[in-house]
This record gives sequence, structure tokens and C-alpha cells, in this order.
Amino acid sequence: MGSLRAILSNPDDLYPLLKLKMAARHAEKQIPPEPQWGFCYTMLHKVSRSFALVIQQLDTDLRDAVCIFCLVLRALDTVEDDTSIATEVKVPILMAFHQHVYDREWHFSCGTKDYRVLMDEFHHVSTAFLELGRSYQEAIEDITMRMGAGMAKFICKEVETVGDYDEYCHYVAGLVGLGLSKLFHASEKEDLASDALSNSMGLFLQKTNIIRDYLEDINEIPKSRMFWPRQIWSKYVNRLEDLKDEENSVKAGRCLNDMVTNALTHAEDCLTYMAALRDPAIFRFCAIPQIMAIGTLALCYNNIQVFRGVVKMRRGLTARVIHGTKTMSDVYEAFYDFSRMLKSKVDNSDPNARKTKDQLEAILKTCRDSGTINERKSYISRAEPKYSSTSIIIIFIILAILLACLSSTRPYNM
Repeated sequence: MGSLRAILSNPDDLYPLLKLKMAARHAEKQIPPEPQWGFCYTMLHKVSRSFALVIQQLDTDLRDAVCIFCLVLRALDTVEDDTSIATEVKVPILMAFHQHVYDREWHFSCGTKDYRVLMDEFHHVSTAFLELGRSYQEAIEDITMRMGAGMAKFICKEVETVGDYDEYCHYVAGLVGLGLSKLFHASEKEDLASDALSNSMGLFLQKTNIIRDYLEDINEIPKSRMFWPRQIWSKYVNRLEDLKDEENSVKAGRCLNDMVTNALTHAEDCLTYMAALRDPAIFRFCAIPQIMAIGTLALCYNNIQVFRGVVKMRRGLTARVIHGTKTMSDVYEAFYDFSRMLKSKVDNSDPNARKTKDQLEAILKTCRDSGTINERKSYISRAEPKYSSTSIIIIFIILAILLACLSSTRPYNM
């Protein structure tokens, strides 16, 4: 019922949602028959469904390499995230993980649900990895080695300063950006992007996730693992967990805004990176998550719900981003919209208001200077619905029936 209410409130979401549903069904039908590849793509749909949809557009060899890269790093991340594993066991595994990808017999039981399945049957991933081209293998091995070493370092180290925060995010996400740039280059479809720009692509996504996932991470069992830097949160509270207390709502909001402002420092680099991409499929693969990040930051800013529950973009808006992101102009438009939305929420009494506004104005200027911000429809405009609720329900039922008929008679090409 909640989904129907959301569609009635945002009728422009309906068509993209149907397209997304059909694309998901199509992607599931494209799972390869070979056992190792069937496992890898099935698992990718379970541990990263939106990612699995986006990579379907990539050419086969690059798609396979990116799929394995994602699963190897998900597995590495599962080891790091499992707080039940003793440090003396965890650190050696993280350090040697880049060697395990060459071992068809290696596996390590940890994590929960689908992540445990991935770890228990990791031999499928190793088998598929060994079938990739050597240049892809070398890129994945290099990044896995560097990431494992960085994760191991932070198992025994707290995130105290903003410098520590940037370093941690580099290890767990900036290196993903570097690795993807290496894979794109190995496919001969893109020039090799600079490490600095590639790093910012990862940091922008990771910092958004760290901000959004505060409550989930602080409540992690058997113990929490948090990466908000003490240098930021200690300005507002004595303990990081104090941010979720209702009596600290004002302080928590200001701390949250400080964290969002820090994340925004990477946005201009991300725009520069994406503007240089040539291959349309690679571009969409990179652009869609970045738009989701700026949209999520806009929702999180000054939103105390970050400390009470889950804050994320509604599914219909996500579908519109996936459906509507095709060119760099679309990216500039989305960043422009969400930056304006965020700027409208800045309270001048916030201690970081000037810094936040300056950062946002720099993003807005980059978007305006692109020359694509005129005569366009906003992602966040709240125009009155053109149809009555009854009409929209009827349309929804008709389209659902058409979708069922189409999906049962012929495959859908995205």
C-alpha cells in the first residue's frame, strides 16, 4: 500500500518503475549456464542488486571482470565487517586475501545470510577469476592486496582525525575507484583516469554510506564499528552513540551537517571524472551511483531521522535516476537539482553553514557552466498530479497487466 501511495504522490515514477522491474527480470534471465558464472551473477543479484542491473550494459569481458571484482571485494568486506571474528584470525585473512583468489579450494565461513553463502562457496568466484584476462586479474589482485592491508590496519586503529577518515575511506572505497579505472583502461574503452579523481569517486560514495548507515552501524551486534571521525563528532557530543539520544537532537543535526559538508568536497572531482568518460555503458555504470549519492546526501542533510531509522531515496526516484541517466547533461541536471535541494535546507545558524553553502555553490557553478541547466524538468519539482487518484490506479493496473503479458511472451531488451 505504501508503494501505491508513493506512486499516487509521484505519478512520474510509474513508467521508470515498470522499466526497472522489466530490466530486473531480463537481467535474471541472462545468468550464464556455467556453474561458476551462474553462481557469481546470481550472488551479485543478491548482495548488490542495483549494481547487478547497471553492469548488464557492459560488454561481456568487462562485465565479467567487474562482476568478479565486486564479489571479491564484497567477500573481503564481509571478513572485515564480521565483528565475531577474533582480530588475530581476521588480520591474516585480510592480508592474504589477494592470494586466496587464485586458490580454487579456499573458503572461509563468516558473515550472515547471502554473504555467508558467498564465503562458503567462494571457490566459484576463484574459478571464474582464473578465467579472466591476465590484465583484469592483475588489476583485481593489486587492489585486493592494497585494500586488505588497509582494512587490517584499521582493525587495530580508531578513526580519530579527518585524515584518518579519508585514509580509511581510501582503503575501502577509493581503491575501488582506482580498480575500476584500471579495468576500464584494460578493456581499451577508456583512458586511465588519475588516481586522485578515481579516489574521489569512491570516497563520495563511501562517505555517503557511512553517514546514512549511522544507526545500523552503531547498533551492530556483537559490537559496533563506526567510522565517523572523532575530530568531527567530538565537537558536538562526548560519545559517538550520544548522537542517537533525543535530547541531543540539535547537536546531532549539526554533527550530521558537518559530515555531509565533508562528503561534498569530493563532488566536483566526481563531475570531472564522469565528464571524461567516452563509453556510454561505462558512463552510466559510473554516473548512476554518484547521482544516488548526491540525492541521499540531500535527504540526510539536517534530517534527524538518520539517527532514528532509515533514510534513503524512494524507489520511484531511484528508478527515474536509472532510467533517465544517459548523458553528462543528465548528471549535471541531477547534481544541480539535489544541490539546490540541499542548499535550501541550510540554516544560517548552523556552525558550518558558510562552508556548506560555499561547497554547494561551487557544485552549482560547475553545473551551470556546462550550459545544460535550462528548459529542463527537475528531479525534485513537486508539480500537482495531472490525473486523479482513480485514473492513476486504473493506469497502474493496466500497465501491470501489460508487464505480465510482455514478460511471459518475449525477453525485454534494456
